[in-house]
Amino acid sequence: MFAAILLNDEWGRLTAAIENPNAALMFETLDDVRREVAGRLARAAKDRKSPMHVPTVVTSDVDARVMVLREFDQNAWTLRFHTDTRAPKVAQIEGDPRMAVLFYDKSAKVQIRVRGKGRVLRDAEVTDTAWANSDNFARRCYLGEGPGALSDVPTTGLPPEFQGPEPTDEQLVPARPNFAVLLVELEECDWLYLAHTGHMRAQFSRGDGDWQGRWVSP
Repeated sequence: MFAAILLNDEWGRLTAAIENPNAALMFETLDDVRREVAGRLARAAKDRKSPMHVPTVVTSDVDARVMVLREFDQNAWTLRFHTDTRAPKVAQIEGDPRMAVLFYDKSAKVQIRVRGKGRVLRDAEVTDTAWANSDNFARRCYLGEGPGALSDVPTTGLPPEFQGPEPTDEQLVPARPNFAVLLVELEECDWLYLAHTGHMRAQFSRGDGDWQGRWVSP
């Protein structure tokens, strides 16, 4: 299974490779590659210093933006992001859920491209938990005008009283309906490793709940 739990020795080897990106990476099997992908995405969600922490997210209208990766679920193979429900991308995703996400680690010379279906969750348990785990400065972003709202002057979109101060829990009550979780359920993955000895590339696709992989020419 593509979501197989990493064994301790395998995880240690992968962690060492990720923490020393200039070291040569060794991939002899497709299992090595999928562990590599899982390890990098897991770290990207947890480590703000990871080059893959802020990937490029593309919606079906071929509009792209960078977003913070909040979580990677290795069992469900989903990516979690946070979004404003008033953002244009929300309507786009709900009309056509096809999405792509691009990750790149320049030091490690590893690119990961994934495709899948997006779901915007406004009132789900995962959304309530994400909101509860956010601090008030992060929640403040959902108090002002929605993304893309027009203005005659440069603006943060925030109400004047919240330009600097941290709002209280009571003041943030109107912000909660504007907050949602965006889950991207992965269906395809394209991994590329750039090396002076010769690049390597592998592709994976999911069908009937399981993943199939193949080597392809870079």
